[in-house]
Amino acid sequence: MIKIASKSLLDLELPKVCKQISEFCITQMGIEKALEIVPYTTYKKAVFGLHQTDEYLKSYQQDSRIPNHGFDSIHQEIKILGIENSILEVGSFKKISSLSETSNTQIRFFNKFSELYPSLYETTEPITYTKAINEKIDEIINHFGEVKDEASPALLHTRRAMNQVKGKINSSFASALSKYNEYGYLDEIRESVVENIRVLAIKAMYRKKVKGGILGSSKTGSIVYIQPEATLNHTRELNNLQYEEMEEVNRILKELTNFLRPFRELLIEYQELLSDIDVISAKAKYAREIKGLLPRITKERELSLIDAYHPLLLRNNQKKGEKTFPQSIELFKDNRIIVISGPNAGGKSITLKTVGLLQLMLQSGILIPVHEYSRMCLFNRILTDIGDNQSIENHLSTYSYRLKNMNYFLRKCDDKTLFLIDEFGTGSDPELGGALAETFLEVFYERESFGILTTHYANLKMLANELPNMTNANMMFDSKTLEPLFKLQLGEAGSSFTFEVAQKNGIPYSLINRSKKKVERGKIRFDKSIADLQKERSKLQKTTDSLKSKELKTAEQKEKLEETNVRIQQKLESYQELYDSNQRLIYLGQKINDLSEKYFSNKKKKDLIGEFMKIVEIENSKRPKESPKEIKVKKAKVKKVVEEAEKKVEVIRERKKVEKEKVEIEKKNEANKPKYPLHVGDRVRMENGRAVGSIDTIEKGKAIVNYGMFTTNVSLDQLELVQAVKKKK
Repeated sequence: MIKIASKSLLDLELPKVCKQISEFCITQMGIEKALEIVPYTTYKKAVFGLHQTDEYLKSYQQDSRIPNHGFDSIHQEIKILGIENSILEVGSFKKISSLSETSNTQIRFFNKFSELYPSLYETTEPITYTKAINEKIDEIINHFGEVKDEASPALLHTRRAMNQVKGKINSSFASALSKYNEYGYLDEIRESVVENIRVLAIKAMYRKKVKGGILGSSKTGSIVYIQPEATLNHTRELNNLQYEEMEEVNRILKELTNFLRPFRELLIEYQELLSDIDVISAKAKYAREIKGLLPRITKERELSLIDAYHPLLLRNNQKKGEKTFPQSIELFKDNRIIVISGPNAGGKSITLKTVGLLQLMLQSGILIPVHEYSRMCLFNRILTDIGDNQSIENHLSTYSYRLKNMNYFLRKCDDKTLFLIDEFGTGSDPELGGALAETFLEVFYERESFGILTTHYANLKMLANELPNMTNANMMFDSKTLEPLFKLQLGEAGSSFTFEVAQKNGIPYSLINRSKKKVERGKIRFDKSIADLQKERSKLQKTTDSLKSKELKTAEQKEKLEETNVRIQQKLESYQELYDSNQRLIYLGQKINDLSEKYFSNKKKKDLIGEFMKIVEIENSKRPKESPKEIKVKKAKVKKVVEEAEKKVEVIRERKKVEKEKVEIEKKNEANKPKYPLHVGDRVRMENGRAVGSIDTIEKGKAIVNYGMFTTNVSLDQLELVQAVKKKK
């Protein structure tokens, strides 16, 4: 049974992640559920939840995209259905119909693609699929959300009668309007509307001559508004019909409500299903945003995070356009506890929170931003002690609160627990607090708990160095600038760089030196040794990176040599085949030549044909017998080889063409270059030549060049300077 305290969720900021996930939800119920995401209570549920999210995420790469799951909440309708003899409003039926249709679509889809989405199919499979709700509502309610005329014979009859009466009202009013207008009883405006009723605008002096109901008058009293008597009678008839219509509609809606009442539990299930899918969808969208994935989940106790990012920090830095540094960390049976040390602002707490938050997210069914080769197990408890935690209400100091927390740790820690403690042992006297912290750590170690803690205490670093299944680690710093590199280095403790950081921040050296004298020499030497080790580690890392780079280059060169060797071997084999073929053709040519000479001397045509046929039969007997299909394949292969050869030849031609153009350009550039003026005594050579001589004389653009054994007369344009003669001072 997995039980994770709410304090750990707050310390590691899981509610903030839930808030970000809720922003991707499209339904109100989904938002509410997303804000309440907590780790699952069993291993099976956690793994199932992860597979749900992973399948939804992968659906974005599939052709069969998951259909829309949006719906309007029907909480009020469900309450009404729970009350006997209650009646739902017309609009409520459309919401119920939409909910039912959307749920059925989801059930149908995952049933169809059950092999592609097995976990999501398992989510929808227990929910009943039925068309009865939609079909019944569609019989009664139209797409405008109104009761159809055909919902019952009585309603159809009533509405037809209403339409007829409305026609009579209009015609009777038009008749009265025309009649009294001819009599001159109407005002200029002729008609108006009072209380949503059409009335005649009668001049006050003629009001007694018009039969009908007076509904009002103008402010001046010059106009009286009268509804004609015939229209008034028809209006009363319409009111009676409207009442009958309302009664019939209520009866139909009550009947429809009673029909839906047995489906109340199913509607609750539909609403829960779609809101669950909304949360799964939101988790998948969040995973896309942070590049989250499902690492390998193991039942073995191990935690191997490769290139892990803190999701909140990652999203924040993405908005600012800043870089986020990933961390890699490992916990396993033979390395259960890691003690991280080093200066402040180096990233110790972020590393601690990254591990804790990613573990909580994983156990809550949320995919995490790590490398795909990462491996993780699930813990029954995650205990945290992060931050100041002073309690004003309970009058507890920081140290008292932390001691109370440690007491809880001691009661709950076991081999299925992950504990995360920031600044372990702080809040009290360094030596006494450090001793107590060391004892606590020994207890956690004996109980085989997994954990990560940050500290500045030297005794805890030494303990981690002594115990076999505990490891020191440090956040790396640049040895020259003392700037953090935000990279975790396993295997050795980190120096706090206390005095070095103070000096970098401008504290006078005299004060730093006085401070050093106040501290035990052994402690300074120990911290200095750690600092020196970190510097050496930094240098070693650079050397390792350089060697890796050279190794990669060597491997690339080796691959190239192997490719060249294969190509040479293929060429040798091709040449050998060509040589054998040519030798055979030479042999056949010699045979034909001998036959032709023999025929030339004896003119025996029959012998010539016989000998020639023998040669042909001997050659054919050597040929392998091939079926038409094999011949076709062979021809295709030959054609392919020829085409490839032609392509290679074309490439070579293009390459040579480009090279030729380059040479020509270079020649032009050389020709355009200003030449050095040659003088008597300069050592020169012919263009593209190797022999070097010296100029004896220059006359009319030509020079006599002495090569020792002989001289030659050459144009100055054809000479290149090798070494200028030294000028006499």
